[in-house]
This record gives sequence, structure tokens and C-alpha cells, in this order.
Amino acid sequence: MVRDVTLDLEERISVNRKLLEHHKVMLQLCTKLEKIADSLPNISNIQECLVICRDLFPIIKSAHNFEEKVLFPILHDKQQEDGGLKKNLERLRYEHWEDESFAEEISDVFNAYINEPIQSDAEKLAYMLRGFFEGVRRHIAFETEYLLPMLNKAS
Repeated sequence: MVRDVTLDLEERISVNRKLLEHHKVMLQLCTKLEKIADSLPNISNIQECLVICRDLFPIIKSAHNFEEKVLFPILHDKQQEDGGLKKNLERLRYEHWEDESFAEEISDVFNAYINEPIQSDAEKLAYMLRGFFEGVRRHIAFETEYLLPMLNKAS
């Protein structure tokens, strides 16, 4: 069943704005994680790190929920115009699952490191942080270059 999802200008702007807000929050998180990875094995602000550990998964999950429940259904209806869209949306769903799992794992390793810093764990944590934030940045770049233009055409 093909739904007719037609967005008026105000709805498009709202969805676009919300996606960009999620991107902004995630990119700010990536910047914080990069600074931490660069400073390891030293941690200058343990409280900030604990907040990041607590917030990492919910930030990622919130953005992914918005994409999967709001953005993807809007774009899914455009798949007749773009045969590769269905594959890309499915790939993004798998990336979401991987990012969420990775975020949980990072929080666990990060909390353990904060409680008992060990040099080898610092190297492992820095490697994990870099893998995570680089993946998130690539994901956001793809959405910005590929999905946002499609959303702007969804009228």
C-alpha cells in the first residue's frame, strides 16, 4: 500500500529543523568525545565524562527514533522515484542499531575507566571513541548530502 505523504512547507521545515537539531547535538557530542580521546589517559573533567557516559545512548537513540518514525516514512514514499532509497534506508537502520550498541559499549568501558584508569584501557577507550565519533560524523554527512535534499523535495 503506497501512502500519499504530502508535506506542506511548514511541515517540511519542522522535520528539517528537527533533523538538523539532532545532527547538531550529535556533532557536539562527537567533538566532546574527540577531545576526550585526544587527552587520554588524562581526564580533566570527570564529572563531564560521567554526564557523557549517561547521555551517550539516549542522545543517539532519540535521533534514531526520530529518523525511523518520522523521516524515513516520509522518504519511503519517495522510493518509486529513487530505486536506491529503500536500500539506503535499510542500511541506515542497521547503522542505527550498530551505533546504539556501540554507544552502550563505550559507556560501559568509559565508566570502568573513570573508576579505575589503566593505561591499556585508555588506548582501548580512545580507539573506541574515535571509531564511534567518526562513524557518527559519516552517518550525519550522508544524511545531510542525500536525505535532506530528498526531504526538501517531499512536497
